[in-house]
Amino acid sequence: MVLPIRPVSMAFFLVLSSLFRINAQGCLCRQLAQQTFPNTTITTAECVAADSFRLPGTTAATPGLPAFCRIAATLKPVPESTIRIEVWLPQTGWNGRFLGTGNGGGAGNINYSALINGLKRGFATANTDMGTSPSANDAVGHPERWIDFGHRATHEMTVTAQAITQAYYQKPAHHAYFAGCSTGGQQALMEAQRYPDDYNGILAGAPANNRTHLHTGFVWNYRATNPGPGSALLPKEKIALLTSAVLRACAGKDGGAPNDDFLTDPRACRFDPETLPKCPDGTDDPTCLTADQVTALKKIYAGPTNPRTGERIYTPMPLGSESISTGIEFQQNPRQAPNALFYQYLWVFGRDFDYTKFDFDHDLDRMDSVLAPILNANNPDLTPLKKQGSKLLMYAGTADPLVPYQDAEAYYERVVKAQGGLKQTQEFFRFFLIPGMAHCGGGPGLNDCGQSLALTVPQDSEHDLLTALVRWVEEGRTPDQLIATAYQGGVPANGIRFQRPIYPFPKLPKYLRGDPKLPGSYRGVVYPLRTVLKPAERYLK
Repeated sequence: MVLPIRPVSMAFFLVLSSLFRINAQGCLCRQLAQQTFPNTTITTAECVAADSFRLPGTTAATPGLPAFCRIAATLKPVPESTIRIEVWLPQTGWNGRFLGTGNGGGAGNINYSALINGLKRGFATANTDMGTSPSANDAVGHPERWIDFGHRATHEMTVTAQAITQAYYQKPAHHAYFAGCSTGGQQALMEAQRYPDDYNGILAGAPANNRTHLHTGFVWNYRATNPGPGSALLPKEKIALLTSAVLRACAGKDGGAPNDDFLTDPRACRFDPETLPKCPDGTDDPTCLTADQVTALKKIYAGPTNPRTGERIYTPMPLGSESISTGIEFQQNPRQAPNALFYQYLWVFGRDFDYTKFDFDHDLDRMDSVLAPILNANNPDLTPLKKQGSKLLMYAGTADPLVPYQDAEAYYERVVKAQGGLKQTQEFFRFFLIPGMAHCGGGPGLNDCGQSLALTVPQDSEHDLLTALVRWVEEGRTPDQLIATAYQGGVPANGIRFQRPIYPFPKLPKYLRGDPKLPGSYRGVVYPLRTVLKPAERYLK
């Protein structure tokens, strides 16, 4: 069943047809500023010529952009909300579809990269700052903005942007899609769970959907490495030493090719930091670990647990991801981590939040009581989405230290259980694990399957996640396999390092024989005995 886009009334449509009829001298886009949309103030309505758009704060035009109508607006579904959105509408070559796009981190700004990439693909494209401008850290004392960030801003953007799209083209989009990664993946799963009639197809990458407990993992790692009893900073060269040891122990033995410099399946790896060289007492050099550094690593690999009950709060950083830019070095850095990752603690405990005093039992319960109902998208019952006929694709990289793939895997398994089996789930929801990919892209392994929406891969359902989703929704072509690419240095212009097939979970690519750079050297295999560390039921609210 194809989900229809929410229509406007015939009377409203006739008014719009009269008001916005295109003429040779006028800019239809500017006329949209005269239109009223619920709880909406349009702040910009301009026709942008091809290759002329300049990102805010820059002087150079963004190359390769077609002419488009740019609408910026502020939404106030409740008085305290200040939700900024932008809607970009191709002047010619519209593909007839609407694309809502996701943000990252604590949001607080418009994700122009997502708008640019959606526009280049021919979509009417929308994005939101999620109501946290200028920074999520500034939302202390504003609980309605927390709700905006959790789910309301994305839904309100969707409804308003679709109405603007219909007003501009004088007809609705024939299908609506959402694509986002990280916080955008949280937005995607929120839409799937709370607003299942908003989109026909949803692409959810590295979803930060178990939000309060993901960030508890950040505090756990920060406390393990920053000054305090049993903690120790890990210099960059020692982190590299660590990842090298992990790869020597496990790479190529988990289904990957013999010379892989990444893990295909970290679940198959067994590694103990005690096996690393120990520094003699009172000494420290780049080739060994001190006793405190070993203790810190053990805490990171164990992941956060409740100190009173022993219950697992969240899954740990995956093996083989330690040296990624968003891995240990970032998460232990006092100039980066607190400002980027601690905002929800400021919301609940105030601006003077002290990570050293955070209680992973009672303080976490307090934070969950306030934020879990509005930030966490952990509901495995996707029956309403399935009944609408909508499709959901989710993906995650096995070398992602920021939003570990294990939580996405655990969520998918809960959905499978709720649906009564894998077959029933895969009728509408499929999950792709991408070996060696870091957070939403990059990493030592596969780094591109169209997940960034950039035009870096062939726009076909064999290589591109969004195209595969569109084909699944509109043509019923089920995505049973895609080809992912590892570019040299992660840059397509540098050429291809290798390609490899990826499959719907629980399948992973297994090397058979032949050239390991070619997709034909692999087949999909299920490893039923390999499992991940999963949060306790208490921390899935």
